[in-house]
Amino acid sequence: MSRASLPVAGTAEVREHGRALARRHAADLVWMLALHGLAAVCGLVAPWLIGRLIDEVVRGTTAATVNQLGLGLLLSLVSQAALTYWAVQRSCRFGEKVTAEIREDFVDRVVGLPLPTVEDAEPGDLITRASRDTDALTNTVRYGVPETLIAVLTCVFTFTALMLVGPLTALPSLVVIPLLWAGTRWYLRRSGAAYRRRGASYVALGDSLAETVPGARTVEALGLRAWRRRALDRDLGEAYEAERHTMWLRSSWYLLVEFSYVVPVVATLAVGGLLHSHGLATLGQVVAATLYVRQLIFPLDDVLSWMDELQIGSASLARVLGVSKLPADRRPTGAVPDGEKLTARAVTYSYLPGRDILHGVDLDIAPGERLAVVGPSGSGKSTLGKLLAGTYEPGSGTVELGGVRLVELGTGELRGRIALVTQEHHIFRGTLRENLTLARPAAGDAEARKALEVVGAAGWAEALPDGLETVVGSAGYELTAAQAQQVALARLLVADPHTLVLDEATALLDPATARHAERALAAVMGGRTVIAIAHRLHTARDADRIAVVEDGRICELGSHDELLAAGGAYAALWRTWHGD
Repeated sequence: MSRASLPVAGTAEVREHGRALARRHAADLVWMLALHGLAAVCGLVAPWLIGRLIDEVVRGTTAATVNQLGLGLLLSLVSQAALTYWAVQRSCRFGEKVTAEIREDFVDRVVGLPLPTVEDAEPGDLITRASRDTDALTNTVRYGVPETLIAVLTCVFTFTALMLVGPLTALPSLVVIPLLWAGTRWYLRRSGAAYRRRGASYVALGDSLAETVPGARTVEALGLRAWRRRALDRDLGEAYEAERHTMWLRSSWYLLVEFSYVVPVVATLAVGGLLHSHGLATLGQVVAATLYVRQLIFPLDDVLSWMDELQIGSASLARVLGVSKLPADRRPTGAVPDGEKLTARAVTYSYLPGRDILHGVDLDIAPGERLAVVGPSGSGKSTLGKLLAGTYEPGSGTVELGGVRLVELGTGELRGRIALVTQEHHIFRGTLRENLTLARPAAGDAEARKALEVVGAAGWAEALPDGLETVVGSAGYELTAAQAQQVALARLLVADPHTLVLDEATALLDPATARHAERALAAVMGGRTVIAIAHRLHTARDADRIAVVEDGRICELGSHDELLAAGGAYAALWRTWHGD
């Protein structure tokens, strides 16, 4: 099956999302900028007071005047420190709030992705967006955006103060603007594409690692080490070149920036000295102007330094937002199913265009019926199960529940009626009780314990250190594969849907435990519709009907005894299973 790259949002979408975030957090932004603005104003008082002090000393002044100016200088510094402290606190809270919102939004987007899209995507793409890109975006939102806004505000205030000291002494600082403008424009026009290329290179590298590391034994056994090494070297080379290109852009730009910092200070001193010698500026004005120009370097340096981080954050945001560009697999209409009958009509499905896996499948499943789906590997059994569970949308034809197409039911509505349990299972970090009651948080401990008892897990669950309150999952109590699958089955019982699609749900259990769990499920699920995708034919024997799938078609449909008597495909599978 081919792999597809997930989409990336455009520049306009990134900017609109940024504006939307700013509108939602306008109050926090105003407070943050106001505090930093006041801190900047207090910081600007010091150079002016120093210049005033110099002029007063040159003209001749009293000790009282010097003391007053010194006290003013001290008060300005203390006020600046206090305001900066409060402003930084505001900035941190703002960054954490927006970061949490972005992460939660991304998780919501990822959880809502259509399963076929996730399965068809490059393995490293979604992982990179969920890890590297969200981390980069977190750093940008937490530090880059607030620091840049603050630095820009400080630059504006500092230059205003410089102009108020004396327009003539402020003019030399302007000579660097054309140079900075041209250099920064050159950098911005190239950096966006360069950082997107870098992100894509890490996706490819992640894919290679994701394919190579889990399959290391196979690579070793088949003598494919040289081939995999070449693939990794190729992806590493592309990542190296992409990283090197962005580093060259940054280095070239930083060189220009550092040069630009020296020019205005030298120019202000030179021109200021000339103005002072001709009586057009006082010594205090020249000193204050030089201090302001020198002070202007720091916020300007912050702006230019964080510009690089903003470019990285913008590229990461484009990739994170790109997830939302994927078309939804559900189109809820609000229709309510009339009953629990599940039907499939002329259903086809393909993973690749023009290559159908299922061909015109027709099936009627009555409420409360237990249907087993069997067939050779690759015949389309699991695909049919996902279509009947509403996880996949048919390429053509319809799958309906009570006369309503499954794609017209919202996710919550669908999963409240039909649940899919596959060979893959996941234990979330949390207590055992929380894992059991995910779909029904209001379920009580009695229901959770009953579900564990039904699937044969009550013994080991009661032996856990804290019982149902034992933390399991990542960094918690480690469950075996069989125990984890028992939890998945118990979770299903607690969820209490009326239709169940079990895709080899007991595959990882040992035969005795699996048989016990299947008998328990059959006994407890009376009145429910159960569709079991089975490889072990003994699990199909007790079903009301058995559908035999071959080459993407249902070739036989009937009870165990009927199909054995027919002597067709099922009978052949049964004989093979028993070694006849």
